[in-house]
Amino acid sequence: MKKVKRFIMLGAIVTVLGAVSVTAYATSSYSTPAEVTAGVTGRTVEEVTAERYETGKTYGTIADEAGKLEEFQTEMVQIKKNILEDRVEAGLMTQENAGAIITAIEENQSTCDGTGNMIGKRMGAGFGGMNGKGQGNGQGMRVQGQCSGTCQVQ
Repeated sequence: MKKVKRFIMLGAIVTVLGAVSVTAYATSSYSTPAEVTAGVTGRTVEEVTAERYETGKTYGTIADEAGKLEEFQTEMVQIKKNILEDRVEAGLMTQENAGAIITAIEENQSTCDGTGNMIGKRMGAGFGGMNGKGQGNGQGMRVQGQCSGTCQVQ
């Protein structure tokens, strides 16, 4: 009986450690669209921010022109997942709403061209803004604001 209990405890510990490791691994090392663009293109944040300001291009377009749109999209989705996870943990959003937003974002990635024209920003995700943290607390039906050039919820 003791061996069974030890085996169950060991299994529980391994499961918890595995879950924590996967969560830590999945976290993006970037926090803003400018950081993502700079990181995937090998440029500085100042360079990509200046290009965006001077040309009016989205960060997604800048990444696409460098042949790095897929990497940009992957990192942006991870940032959004992190934001939604924080909102769920803070009690500002339900896990079901966050899951629906993540599903919609991932579905929209297949048609995203980096221009930012696919954004609908409904469902209360609150993404946008210059700092990549969004606007509002995610409770509204529509959030207005400038986008990073990633396709989000339509």
